[in-house]
Amino acid sequence: MTSGTLPQTIQLCPDGPSFSPLGIGTWAWGDSFFWSYGKDYDEDQLQAAFHAALDAGITFFDTAEIYGFGESERLLGRFLKQTGQPVAIATKYFPLPWRFTTDAVTETLKASLNRLQVDSVALYQVHWPFDWFMGQETLMNALADEVVQGRIQAVGVSNYSAEQMQQAHDLLHQRGIHLAVNQVKYSLLSRQMETNGVVKAAQDMGITLLAHSPLDQGLLTGKYSLESEAKPSGARQFSPKFSRSGLQKLAPVLDCLQAIARKHNRTPAQVSLNWLMNQGRVIPIPGAKNADQARQNAGALGWSLDEEDLQTLDTVTEPWKS
Repeated sequence: MTSGTLPQTIQLCPDGPSFSPLGIGTWAWGDSFFWSYGKDYDEDQLQAAFHAALDAGITFFDTAEIYGFGESERLLGRFLKQTGQPVAIATKYFPLPWRFTTDAVTETLKASLNRLQVDSVALYQVHWPFDWFMGQETLMNALADEVVQGRIQAVGVSNYSAEQMQQAHDLLHQRGIHLAVNQVKYSLLSRQMETNGVVKAAQDMGITLLAHSPLDQGLLTGKYSLESEAKPSGARQFSPKFSRSGLQKLAPVLDCLQAIARKHNRTPAQVSLNWLMNQGRVIPIPGAKNADQARQNAGALGWSLDEEDLQTLDTVTEPWKS
């Protein structure tokens, strides 16, 4: 854990692309199953979120072919045409059972590039470590081939254990390519990465962690509490974390976040994101469904928690390490 001045950019790996230290996750863009796209927010609001993020210094967007069944990529593709500013895009390959040849990787990547309306992406990730049909060696070699072809600049994985990450790293290393990232669920309320070996392995191998769900689906914003009347929408309303007992357990964390937020004239969400950025080579990718949320996220940039803040947050969220 560190404190001090946070970097303005993070280079994923030697000779790899550089990302802003905070990104935007676009799971909710075009998704009407888990989220409520088309009901509570629409394309115009997402377009405003995209431009507000760029204006605030966030130039990295993470998507996936499966988000909204391609709609997230299509939306990003349209928005990219509206700016001349450099934007780093990461997307993901889902290893489905019928995808067991190297051609499947190429075809899937080309379909994503077509939806995004770009010739290449900064980062291409394996969405889940499902390799029963293709095998990890075949998959990593197919991704390495795409780096050589120039369609992707860096290779990443997502939701990989420390052992799986090591295997992917070693296979890519044989091709002279560095595994750039492992995207994992990581937040003040999801700290298992620190105890299951993933954080240490990533540090040892120089791999950046992309932290998805860094605000734990809104729990770390302070919007949901025992005193609040706000209720989550979509599938979140069925999560035990949002139940009365779940919110009771969360109360000490929210109280601590509120106190530190007042100290820095920030919000609990901005404190939570800044804590992640202070962990070293960790890029949080919170969602943003409108311009205000994008600007709120960006409020985590340009300052840093001090050592006392970091230690206090570490202590109060100790139960969430297991």
